[in-house]
Amino acid sequence: MAADGPNLPSLSMQLSSGPAEPQKVAVALEIMALLTMLSMAPAFVLTVTSFTRIIIVFHFLRQAMGTQQMPPNQVLASLAIFMTVVIMMPTGRTINDTALQPYLNEEIGYGEALERAETPLRTFLFKHTREKDLSVFFSITGLERPQNKDEVPTMILVPAYLISELKTGFQIGFLIYIPFLILDMVVASILLSMGMMMLPPVMVSLPFKILLFVMVDGWNLIIGSLVNSFV
Repeated sequence: MAADGPNLPSLSMQLSSGPAEPQKVAVALEIMALLTMLSMAPAFVLTVTSFTRIIIVFHFLRQAMGTQQMPPNQVLASLAIFMTVVIMMPTGRTINDTALQPYLNEEIGYGEALERAETPLRTFLFKHTREKDLSVFFSITGLERPQNKDEVPTMILVPAYLISELKTGFQIGFLIYIPFLILDMVVASILLSMGMMMLPPVMVSLPFKILLFVMVDGWNLIIGSLVNSFV
């Protein structure tokens, strides 16, 4: 007698043309919105948090020191992410207390939770956005100038904040470049006076840059200054 074959799982699909329950439709829409937000999480982190300014400053620091790929990009990005978490912790705590937890406890609806979460985030964005950058986007879109902050659309506030962060990051990067640039010029002048024109000044100044950065505890100063710039 032949042995019975293995039992294979079966999948059945059923299409219904009847009216769907409104509660089920609402839950499905909430799940779709949540998946969309998760897929946009990387862009969200880059645009509405302190990550942009931090990673720009780190890039300028590495270029000014001339260490090429040291520290590696992965290390700098990881440090920037953890610093972003620390800086955004007060805003995240407010969003969790006023929006996320009430929504999970079914005390408020999905729409109200988004409105509550948007308020502390807009407060953070307004604090670090220049009015000049806001006016640029109002001029581009042709929208009427707002009378107060509540009338500023979030879609206008976010790119204005990003431009402000780019400008601030470049300003800090310029200040970081100055001492290393002076050191390069001093070394180049010494080598030129000694007639060693074939020796690259960057090769000689690199150890002195690293020594200077370590002696002044550069990482502590830069990270502390970046965190304090968001206070």
